[in-house]
Amino acid sequence: MENNPWQRAQKQLEKIAKAINLPPLLLARLHEPDRTITVSLPMKMDNGDIKIFSGFRVQHNNILGPYKGGLRYHPQVNMDEVRALAFWMSMKCAVVDIPFGGGKGGITVNPKELSERELRDLSKLFARRLATAIGPTIDVPAPDVNTNPTIMAWMVEEYSKIVGKKTPAVITGKPLTAGGSQGRTEATGLGGSYVLFSALKRLKKSPKGLTVAVQGFGNVGYYIALYLEQAGMKVVAVSDSKEGIYVKDGLNPQMTLECKQKKGYLSGCYCVGSVCDLNRGRKITNDELLELPVDVLVPAALENVITKDNAGKIKAKVILEMANGPITTEADTLLKKNNVIVIPDILANSGGVCTSYFEWYQNVHKKKWTKKQVFTKLQTQLEKVTTEVFTTQKKYKDMSLRDAAYALALKRIQKSWKQGS
Repeated sequence: MENNPWQRAQKQLEKIAKAINLPPLLLARLHEPDRTITVSLPMKMDNGDIKIFSGFRVQHNNILGPYKGGLRYHPQVNMDEVRALAFWMSMKCAVVDIPFGGGKGGITVNPKELSERELRDLSKLFARRLATAIGPTIDVPAPDVNTNPTIMAWMVEEYSKIVGKKTPAVITGKPLTAGGSQGRTEATGLGGSYVLFSALKRLKKSPKGLTVAVQGFGNVGYYIALYLEQAGMKVVAVSDSKEGIYVKDGLNPQMTLECKQKKGYLSGCYCVGSVCDLNRGRKITNDELLELPVDVLVPAALENVITKDNAGKIKAKVILEMANGPITTEADTLLKKNNVIVIPDILANSGGVCTSYFEWYQNVHKKKWTKKQVFTKLQTQLEKVTTEVFTTQKKYKDMSLRDAAYALALKRIQKSWKQGS
C-alpha cells in the first residue's frame, strides 16, 4: 500500500471523509473515477508499418466543473498512478477553489521514438477519438509528462475541425499564438513561492535569510529557487537527476541554470572534473540534499523520495511539496511527530492548474490578460486558499496541513454535490 498511489489516495480520502462526516454516498462516488475511457489508435508509421497504440482518459469527478488534468505520453503507463493523479487533480482544483473536477490520461508510447510527423498524426488521432468525451464544458486536458504546448495546439486544431469552429478552450497549456496564457511557464514555481510566503506569515517567520534546498532543477524547481532567492531566502542546494550542488553561502539560481545549459551538468560552475572549489560549492547526491541542515526543503522532482527510512534524518523545519506525492504515508506520520511542517502538494503546486483555469477563462470569455494581471490574480487566489487551509487546520485541531487541505477540498465538493448526481 505504501507505494501504490491509488490505494494511498483512497486511504487519504477515507481518513478525511471520516473526520469531516462526509455523506457515504458522496464518499462512494469519489472512491472510484466516474469513467475510464480507452481508445485504440492504429497508425501508419513512416516506414509503412501499421502500429496500434493505446490511449486513455480517466475522468475522476466533475462535481465542481469540467474534468481537468494532463495527458502524458509514456511507455509504462500505470493505471493505478493515473487514477491517483486524476483523484489528486479533483482535490487540487477544489482546494484552490476553481470550477474544475479531476482527470488524467495519455498514450502508452515513447514519443522520443517517433518522428515529428508520427507524433503529430498520433496526437490528432487521439483528439479525434476523444472528441465526444472532451470539450470546454466537459473535460479540459493539458500537457503532462512528455507532452508540450505544440502537441496541445495540434489537438486543439483537430478538435476545432471536428466541431466545426475554433475552440481554444478545449485544452490548456497551449502556445501563446494558439490562445495560451501569459505566465504559464513560471506559474507552478511562482505559485509555490506565494503559498510558502503566505504560510511563513501564518507561522510568524520572515523569509529573509532562511536557507532552502531544492531537489529537482527542472522548470518548477528552477522557478521556485529563483523566486525564493529574489525574496531574500538563501538557496544553498539544488539537484537534478544526475547530481546536486551545495553552496553554503547561497547560490544564484539563474547563473547555475545558465552554467548547466552551457556545460551540461549542474556543478559546472563549481567543479572541474572531481576537483571542486570548496568555498563556492561541493557536489552532493539527491539523498544528501534531503538531509541538509536547512530551514526549508523543497522536493520538486519525483514521488516517494521521503520515506520511513530517511524521514527521521530530515533537518528542515518546513517542507514545501512541489512534486506530486514526494512523501510516503509512513514518512508523513514520522515528520508530524518531529514537528516538521509539511505544506502539501495539492496546495503547494496548484499554481499551474490555477493558471490553466485563467487560460480557459480567457479563452471562454475572449479576453487577454497581461503577465502582471495573471500573476496578481494568482497571488490573490493562492494567498486566500493558503489562509483557508490554515483556518481549517485550526478548526479540526490535531490535523496536519495535508489533512486540512483535503478536508477543505472535500467540503467544497460536498457543498456543490447533489444527491443522486
